[in-house]
Amino acid sequence: MNGGVESAVFVGLMIAMLLLGVGAARWRRPRDIHSLEEWGVGGRAFGNWTTWFLLGGSMYSAYTFVAVPALTYGVGAMGFFAIPFATLTTPLSFIFTTRAWSVAHRHGFVTPGEFAAARFGSRGLGAAVALTGIAATMPYIAVQLSALRAVLQTVGMRGEWPLLAAVTVVALCTFRSGLRAPALLSIAKDVLLGWVVVAALLIVAMNGGWGESFRRAGAHFAATPSPSDGLLLGGSAGQSAYLTMVIGSALSIFVYPHALTTMLAAKDRSTVQRNTAALPIYCLVLGLMGMLGFFALSQGVLPVGHDLNTVMPQLFHALFPPWSSGIALAAFGIAALIPAAVMSIAAANAFTRSIYRAYLRPGAAPAEEARVSRWTSLVVKVGAVGCILLLDPAFSVDLQLIGGVIILQTIPAGFVGLVTGWFHRLALIAGLVVGLGAGLVMLYRIPQPGPGGTIAKAHFGGSITTIAGWPVYVGIVALAVNLMVAVLGTMLLRAARVRPGRDHTRPEDYDADADDPMVKRLENLLDGLPSSPAGVHAVHRYPR
Repeated sequence: MNGGVESAVFVGLMIAMLLLGVGAARWRRPRDIHSLEEWGVGGRAFGNWTTWFLLGGSMYSAYTFVAVPALTYGVGAMGFFAIPFATLTTPLSFIFTTRAWSVAHRHGFVTPGEFAAARFGSRGLGAAVALTGIAATMPYIAVQLSALRAVLQTVGMRGEWPLLAAVTVVALCTFRSGLRAPALLSIAKDVLLGWVVVAALLIVAMNGGWGESFRRAGAHFAATPSPSDGLLLGGSAGQSAYLTMVIGSALSIFVYPHALTTMLAAKDRSTVQRNTAALPIYCLVLGLMGMLGFFALSQGVLPVGHDLNTVMPQLFHALFPPWSSGIALAAFGIAALIPAAVMSIAAANAFTRSIYRAYLRPGAAPAEEARVSRWTSLVVKVGAVGCILLLDPAFSVDLQLIGGVIILQTIPAGFVGLVTGWFHRLALIAGLVVGLGAGLVMLYRIPQPGPGGTIAKAHFGGSITTIAGWPVYVGIVALAVNLMVAVLGTMLLRAARVRPGRDHTRPEDYDADADDPMVKRLENLLDGLPSSPAGVHAVHRYPR
């Protein structure tokens, strides 16, 4: 009976969320959902509250509520790398994302690839950045789908078909409603997660508190044969891996296409600044969820099969009343759906603007762009499923770290490009290709350890490699190679007087705000309907 109550609450809430997502296409009666401006970036009109919930929904996702606790449950202190990296992203995002918002709104950019093409005068570079972003997004979506599969397994839906059902749910919402679906769902998700946090604190207090949880978790790690787990990092070697993962993840998280998509939907610079300044609030929840991994250990919670992603759902399933557990599991499921939706939208936009319109259909109409993005978003979700089935990592966090290795290679063209246009377009392309090659080779050579010192899988078993005896995050090494090639290549090309691409941006573009006469936008969706005809961002086309 208890299982029936839990399943009924879970299924009921998930159906309600699906209907809400599908109905989001009519939220505030958009003038034309069949354009990339409306479908892909919500009309660039989200105000403070909508941006806050959407940002939290897309950046603090099932990775926060399922994958991080699974990592602390499995290896201990190393899992807390997510907290300092999330904290470091705040000042970086405050500076760089604000500049990205301004130049994107001034020129009508929707994707990082469009900016790179305009900044360095190269369609080829824009296409390379777009393809890299798509490839990096797929394993990150896979993190979300893995978490959703774990939730479904906990409520008794076993096998691979729940994963296919998850993809179908995401597809239905995003295909019809675009970015409005995750924006509206994010508000509902945070209401449910507020209850989850309060309930979790009550359960911990009723079962011995944090002190007892840490004592039992410490005893557990002391009894394991692995030298790399524990309540503290394993010496200087463990600290080097921890530090490089923090730095690499902090640099990568806001260069993902979906992070930029979320920010571009904001109505003005101050909205972006306020929301990035408030991001550390989510870090408090992230820390709590990480500690719940230790609490699960202390309570003897066991995962379903060998899937550690099921640890957190199993904790709520075992210790909470059925109705409360159903609410928590639904919150986890929605926390997986929202970022998967935003990520697939962002990847689809990247293909449409930097590949389809740049090379295949330069004169594509807005409705055609939206249609191509809709169908491409479905393909991206299928690719994410492939990442799960092919890579099958020990921890789903490894999928995010693998995606980070890939997306870090766009930093010279995107992140650094927001500050300087010094690099030569050919050197940037060469650095990107070499960095990707180096990163993938290192990832391929990393085995996945099994029980008793055995090798469970020979390749793609993690994201930590060894350089001069020190374990380091692969993404940092690959980025260093990328930057070295880009810098040296630029110096050689400039010395050889090879013509650089034309920079189509101007210094004042990076400080433009909503009151700039060259920036057109819709009105704030939460403040009511536009009082005058809605503006449409200009679409700029740049030479090769």
